Amino acid sequence: MSKTRYIIYFEFLGADFFGSQKQPDKRTVQGEIEKALNVLACTLKKDKVNIFLSGRTDAKVSSKYQTAHFDLDNKIENIDNFLYKLNCILPDDVKIFGLEEVENSFHAQKDAKYKHYRYSIQNDHVASVFLKNCLFYPYCRLDINRMNKSLSFLIGHHDFSAFKSKSDNPYNDCIIYYAKAIEKVVKFEKKTQRFIFIDIIGNRFLYNMVRTIVGQILMIERNNLNPEVMVEILNSKDRRNAANTASAEALSLEYVGYDNVDDYIKKINS
Repeated sequence: MSKTRYIIYFEFLGADFFGSQKQPDKRTVQGEIEKALNVLACTLKKDKVNIFLSGRTDAKVSSKYQTAHFDLDNKIENIDNFLYKLNCILPDDVKIFGLEEVENSFHAQKDAKYKHYRYSIQNDHVASVFLKNCLFYPYCRLDINRMNKSLSFLIGHHDFSAFKSKSDNPYNDCIIYYAKAIEKVVKFEKKTQRFIFIDIIGNRFLYNMVRTIVGQILMIERNNLNPEVMVEILNSKDRRNAANTASAEALSLEYVGYDNVDDYIKKINS
């Protein structure tokens, strides 16, 4: 009997997870979702459920919009009710906000066309107690124009070996469609907070790639280096030439796209 395939859309806070992908004896996002799904599968007398993520995220990294697919023996009769029960079982730091039936040929990872990551920085003199998912960077005032100059050299199809930590994945090529830093200043009476968000959209990302890019940008700013240093490091294809990775807590997967990336970029810029 053919199974029915579903896609789920979910979010999670990464602080207490050892990454998104399931690992033995570790608390992971995939592990928590599969545990909840299998509680419901048992009540419905269905086979064991495994989910397939659109991609993995590192320990401590969060996501506002992640996707995965899974198969069930039979169709879910009431999706809203199923989703409600699922979220009641799940812990507070991971929640599923959407569930849809898809074609059996759909694959959450293989069909994904692009991903959007955001790195959040609080560039102030005093760290906010409420912003644990922001990198507090008081060392120097970051220059948004110089940062965007550094980021501009990454756009296009490149070998990103210099920004990749060791992994078993032999592929080093990625296409970066969009890389931009934006600044936001919030003022209220005596309180002023200055934020910088680094948005990077690509077809795929290597292990620790975004965090290493951010670390390199911060090094360029801290030492007042020429932004073209980014080109030299990129062309070297040598991880030893790049800066240390920035902390994981400030990184978030913002979106996984299955549509046209140009339309998405227009949408976030509108």
